[in-house]
Amino acid sequence: MTSRLKEKYLTEVVPQLKTRLGYNNIMQLPRLKKIVLSIGLGEATQNPKALEAAERDLSMISGQHPVTTRAKKSVASFKVRTGMPIGMMVTLRGKRMYDFFERLINVVLPRFRDFRGAPIDSFDGQGNYSLGIREQIVFPEIDYAKVDKVRGLQVTIVTTAGNDDEARSLLGFMGMPFRRA
Repeated sequence: MTSRLKEKYLTEVVPQLKTRLGYNNIMQLPRLKKIVLSIGLGEATQNPKALEAAERDLSMISGQHPVTTRAKKSVASFKVRTGMPIGMMVTLRGKRMYDFFERLINVVLPRFRDFRGAPIDSFDGQGNYSLGIREQIVFPEIDYAKVDKVRGLQVTIVTTAGNDDEARSLLGFMGMPFRRA
């Protein structure tokens, strides 16, 4: 069973991208590759319970078990040693990726107070888009009563686009609510 968003990509977005970008072959068109969700946990050095809470939240949001990220270098001023757990991340592909993206653009982003659109300049130069979410409680899966601390979340949308303009067209046609310049 395919996602509604993947169905939309194949039926509506592909023809629009073909005319906009001038490609004849469907395999040249940009598409979503993966979505990476990550939470940085600087407080995990003092509070080991923070890892458990972040793991619970991230698995509720993504529907998948997150991986603990560890420090690569020691930084004395942050009291971090090599190998210490400092964050959580999860990579979504396939149906889960499309389901999460659909939930992000239709449910989560409109829940922000005074939301005027996602920033249009958050592309990295290679066709990938990053979006920072200040609080995980905007996701409907999170039970507000069980949240110990409001944490931020980084969402990185990785595409097969060669440049930012192609990726911007792809995400725009798929329904990403970009802020008007």
